[in-house]
Amino acid sequence: MTEIKAPKRLKKIYEGKAKIVYETDNPDMLIQYFKDDATAFDATKRGTIIGKGVINNKISSNIFELLESKGVATHFVKQLSEREMLIKRLKIIPLEVTMRNITAGGMAKLLGLEEGIVLEAPVFEYHYKDDSLHDPLINDYHALALKLATPEELKLIEKVSFTINKVLKDFFIKRDVVLVDFKLEFGKTQKGRVLLGDEISPDTCRFWEKGTNRKLDKDRFRRDLGSVEEAYQEMLKRVIG
Repeated sequence: MTEIKAPKRLKKIYEGKAKIVYETDNPDMLIQYFKDDATAFDATKRGTIIGKGVINNKISSNIFELLESKGVATHFVKQLSEREMLIKRLKIIPLEVTMRNITAGGMAKLLGLEEGIVLEAPVFEYHYKDDSLHDPLINDYHALALKLATPEELKLIEKVSFTINKVLKDFFIKRDVVLVDFKLEFGKTQKGRVLLGDEISPDTCRFWEKGTNRKLDKDRFRRDLGSVEEAYQEMLKRVIG
């Protein structure tokens, strides 16, 4: 297998709540840098989780490699350093997918449900990716009306999301972690191929310890539960063994 040469990092083209993205001297590749900054509730709550960027980069790299081995196409190329990941350049589709296996967070609040109800089948949601609107819940008819994606792209995103859910549920339960729910983002290459993007980490997933339901994710920051760094470190240990 040919070793992929790390491209040279050039100018910053985007800075979000948790990551910075840089151009490289390869027009098809970007570098994604993971920060320690933490936000919640549409960035109305801000803070720092020491070492989060390093942990999320390592966890995401391992999960992307797992998904690639199961036939899921992602933007991941390789981990470059503790905080940097080489990725394929994508035009992000302005849809966030949420996969839910257990009631929690937004679904529990929206429907007036207690947290912790195991769903008979996974729930698939689209959210319109717009912080100013608080990422509202929409359906595929909205997505088509707004021309966010084509019918074929929506069908592919839904199919891949269910595949990811099955792979990750099986992976984490073997590590005594219950995958409650998680967020996914997709984008398109310059040739129009839809790939999984962003990250998969305690920032974007709800992880509960099997048997105790101890939270091992960003809810510890959102809800001021304490031991935030310890939870992230615990998840890293469980992912990489």
